[in-house]
Amino acid sequence: MMIFFLFKPLNIKEQTFIDVPVFEIDKFMMQELSSKGLEILMIGTNATKYSNRYTVKDINFTDKTKNYIANMRADFGIYKDEILKLNGQVYYGRDDGLTFETQEVVYNKKIGIVYVYKDYVSHMGTNQVKGSSLKYNNILDTLQSTNVVAHYTIKENSK
Repeated sequence: MMIFFLFKPLNIKEQTFIDVPVFEIDKFMMQELSSKGLEILMIGTNATKYSNRYTVKDINFTDKTKNYIANMRADFGIYKDEILKLNGQVYYGRDDGLTFETQEVVYNKKIGIVYVYKDYVSHMGTNQVKGSSLKYNNILDTLQSTNVVAHYTIKENSK
């Protein structure tokens, strides 16, 4: 009888984990294939798969689904619902020679648009463009930017 008076029942709290990783892997490589062949290649030194996204360290992402083949590299990336968010030393390169460097990029794979909300430097050959934001449409091959400073070479027609 004394046991019931001296000992109190334990109050155990339940904890719900909402965002639990499915797996974590080093030397990560993901390939998306279709009837046309390899469309997406994503490589990283470390990746964590959650139920709805991938987080990838030292990401290297190549998209071959649009007009141009686009390659993006960064220190860190999140791939969720066909949207890629890149942070830290971002490099974007297209197979025709267009490149730019910045610190943050959002790439919407569905519509082929790259958004940059930080300062960037873009190159195409010897031409250089600097700006404070960028919206690049890989399908329409259009580019919008703010606070632009451009250095370019004018080609003369030879007759």
